[in-house]
Amino acid sequence: MTYAHGNTICVSCQVGCRQGCAFCASTLGGLVRNLAPSEILDQVMFAEKESGKKISNIVMMGIGEPLDNFENVIKFLKLVNHPDGLNIGMRHISLSTCGLTENIDKLGDYNLQLTLSVSLHAPDDETRSRIMPVNRKTGVDTLLECCSRYFDKTGRRISFEYAMIDGVNDTPRHAELLAKKIRGTGSHVNLIRLNHVDERGLRPSTGESFKQFTRILEKNGVNYTVRRRLGADIDAACGQLRRKRERKEGKEGVSERIGSSEQGSGK
Repeated sequence: MTYAHGNTICVSCQVGCRQGCAFCASTLGGLVRNLAPSEILDQVMFAEKESGKKISNIVMMGIGEPLDNFENVIKFLKLVNHPDGLNIGMRHISLSTCGLTENIDKLGDYNLQLTLSVSLHAPDDETRSRIMPVNRKTGVDTLLECCSRYFDKTGRRISFEYAMIDGVNDTPRHAELLAKKIRGTGSHVNLIRLNHVDERGLRPSTGESFKQFTRILEKNGVNYTVRRRLGADIDAACGQLRRKRERKEGKEGVSERIGSSEQGSGK
């Protein structure tokens, strides 16, 4: 992904995912296995080699939950940051999590100065538990308290990811509650136009709902951006190309799978 500030790569940390988020293609087949630090690093190195372009920024927002592969991800981060490695600064790396609170606390203890992106997607437990099973274990308020501790430890502003889903989390009530929950925290909201997944019955918010939502955030002084869409024309969002290939090959799952979406649900 090419931006004015350089070239960014989105890397995966697992084959599949066990978190079970209702809008995501990555989790449809469950978790196959964790990627080793070298396998994550290879994604950056081979992208540079094959594109002929220097990678300056990394987002850990591909397939898998980084904090569910904690030790390997920490080793990767140290390798990619090391002067004798790829020497990519921590402030040029973003790590996205669905909200594994214990490991957010552990990550904060490392004080790595990367950008933590938390996939919030709803400001209330009823909605978030419906679309993100991980919420059933902790709840929104506990997650936000954890994020506050992370900020206190690192001084790094947290970005909350928010996929706009038609009729699910995009109402004025959701916008008002979101603003109330994060107002004054110095956090940032990254609004995402939902990528449609054939196996899911969810649709992206309408243009009017999107505009109404942003107006409410603006009224309440919430910092937000709208994520630039790349790859939607070829279904290249997280997990979509992998899922398309599995469908083409007639695979609904894989025999070496070690976790289902229910196992990571916090039930």
